[in-house]
Amino acid sequence: MAGSTVVASLEWKHGLRFKASAEGRELVLDGERRAGFSPTEALSLALAGCMAIDVVVILKKRRATIDALRVRIEGTRAETEPRRFTRLRLGFELAGSGFTAAHVERALELSREKYCSVWHSLRQDIELETTFLSEVAG
Repeated sequence: MAGSTVVASLEWKHGLRFKASAEGRELVLDGERRAGFSPTEALSLALAGCMAIDVVVILKKRRATIDALRVRIEGTRAETEPRRFTRLRLGFELAGSGFTAAHVERALELSREKYCSVWHSLRQDIELETTFLSEVAG
């Protein structure tokens, strides 16, 4: 059985700036980090966002009240190319009622081990296919 399909596009604007679009929504990726997120920032934010969503869903199933949730992201990258993340640290801060630290720890564990599609997409066994279409002027 096939899973769901995500369709998005990326359009070069100028310099190292690209417009990313999906289902009518847009964001800017900027390798120079002037007008938008760098791709690695966007990746770390996607991971934090995915896990934060999982935590909210899991705690709400316990009928917890969440008044605030913030995630601080610290990423360490290799000094040599491809400068991949070698470490990501996500610090979750929650305020609310109806949950304990153990509940949050369990929600984070479930997110990492079972639910977070971004985390599981970072696995080394992901199939990556690239294609190339060229329009050469002149």
